[in-house]
Amino acid sequence: MCGIAGLILSSGAPPPDPATLSKLIDRLHHRGPDSAGHAVVGRVALVHNRLAIIDLVTGDQPLFAGPATLICNGEIYNYRELRATMSGVSFATNSDCEPPLHLWLRDGADFAEQLRGMYSIAIHERTQRTVTLMRDPFGIKPLYIAQIRHGLAFASEPQALLETGLVPRSVRPAAREELLQLQFTTGAETIFEGIQRLLPGETLTCSDGHVLNRRRICHVPAGGPENIDEDAALARLDEALEASVDLHQRSDVPYGMFLSGGVNSAALIALMARLNSAPVLAFTAGFDVPEAAGERDRAAAIARAVGARHEAIEINEAMVWQHLPEIVACMDDPAADYAIIPTWFLARRARQDVKVVLSGEGGDEIFAGHPRYRTAMRPWWLGGRAMYVRGSFDRLNVLRSRPTAWRDGITAAEVRAAENGRSRLATAQAIDMIDWLPHNLLLALDRCLMAHAVEGRTPFLDRGVAAAAFRLPDGLKMRDGLGKWILRKWLEKNLPIARPFAPKEGFTVPVGTWIKGQGTRLGPLVAAQPGVAEIAHPDRVVALFRDIRRWRDGFAAWKLLFYALWHRRHILGLPPVGDVFDTLNAE
Repeated sequence: MCGIAGLILSSGAPPPDPATLSKLIDRLHHRGPDSAGHAVVGRVALVHNRLAIIDLVTGDQPLFAGPATLICNGEIYNYRELRATMSGVSFATNSDCEPPLHLWLRDGADFAEQLRGMYSIAIHERTQRTVTLMRDPFGIKPLYIAQIRHGLAFASEPQALLETGLVPRSVRPAAREELLQLQFTTGAETIFEGIQRLLPGETLTCSDGHVLNRRRICHVPAGGPENIDEDAALARLDEALEASVDLHQRSDVPYGMFLSGGVNSAALIALMARLNSAPVLAFTAGFDVPEAAGERDRAAAIARAVGARHEAIEINEAMVWQHLPEIVACMDDPAADYAIIPTWFLARRARQDVKVVLSGEGGDEIFAGHPRYRTAMRPWWLGGRAMYVRGSFDRLNVLRSRPTAWRDGITAAEVRAAENGRSRLATAQAIDMIDWLPHNLLLALDRCLMAHAVEGRTPFLDRGVAAAAFRLPDGLKMRDGLGKWILRKWLEKNLPIARPFAPKEGFTVPVGTWIKGQGTRLGPLVAAQPGVAEIAHPDRVVALFRDIRRWRDGFAAWKLLFYALWHRRHILGLPPVGDVFDTLNAE
């Protein structure tokens, strides 16, 4: 896991400025504190910050072969198998990122279809004078690009482009509406004017300061439900899950996993225990509120059952108020999911022992675990409705103007997901895999872990697992009102103590309760922030924080608090100065 960035300038531009390259390296240092490297050829510059995971001795980047230079953020899990297919190639390193470079020389841009992993990659081909940028099909690893004076700039995080002055700090209003209504933003355009995401599976070919073409690998399996019975599905699933977890454990440094007590993480720890002779190191976060105890107890019981070493941390309100400005600051591409709070604290604790953690993101999308899918799969005359039809600020009368275009990105995802043959359930899953997964869950995992130089791996987001599970019949995904039915059946057989069919006890962040307790103090501070005052009536913001009665009131207040801190850091350019109250009070 690393941070990458670069400049692709036009032929008439001055050469890349060394001071700018130095700033890019500095701004991405947290992603790769182990070493830094760069390569400048003509008007193209590539920079790399390394978090050393595989090949600790010779794996520094950039990597060179023939006329090509590569930098990569991520892991190529099938690098050993790829090496075996390239007889006659002389490898200079044992790095997992070198096989893609030789595949590129042999196969061109089609080489990415052979990769099994998470990655954002830049390859400079000197003879053709092109730079190819690409991102993995699930969108696990980020990459951003911006048109700048004299050409293009790219980076693993938008803040690197902003902090170096390559792109001005300016909010795109349509994306702000999405953030407030949905908690994330959709599509290629980010919340920053002039900065775009590479979409999951997208490849861009660039030359002379311009994007020449774009292409994509589809990450969602195509076609309707397969004809397969339960026993065959379970056998195929077991094989795919074991193979994926085995690949995701490839590392030359210690690794562990995040254990919540839910179905996804229980399945992961069961497989890790099967594949490891030494005890698995599992990290669990909990909160100092009574309703959080059930999930912690279940996680501890699961860890004991598989002989894991279990490290639990308790997060209290004081810790959150103290560190929330730092947590929000790491979310430069904003996702106002309050799960960033436990994820950030877990990563901070895990970094004391490991550099790599496996996590269960993607399980709910691949196996149909979200409760909203039950409604989406029903026809309208039976109470069915599309997902994301209600925004957080609908009918609250807090914002200065009513959001109108906030659902346009979701509508585009619905059109793209509605492939002929897909069931309503599979279409709902595909919608989430287009935007919710890469632009909310995976983005949050990446930023919160990389803030502490920890690599997050997601074994459910693997081509083999997706092929085994996504096109299963609806009845093997959802049954008796329960999603992830086939994964629950697998877990019931392989780790029954996890009680996969027991009612979910919940793992929720009590942020609404905390905000309510501090509402009279927080409300005026949030309302006075320039970013919030621009979009909301200050008196109504104060009233919202003062009188939180329902969950949706607390969630709306959380989003305004998040946006106030985010805007202060990434638009005004002001760093955190102490706890949340000190930061919001600062001039």
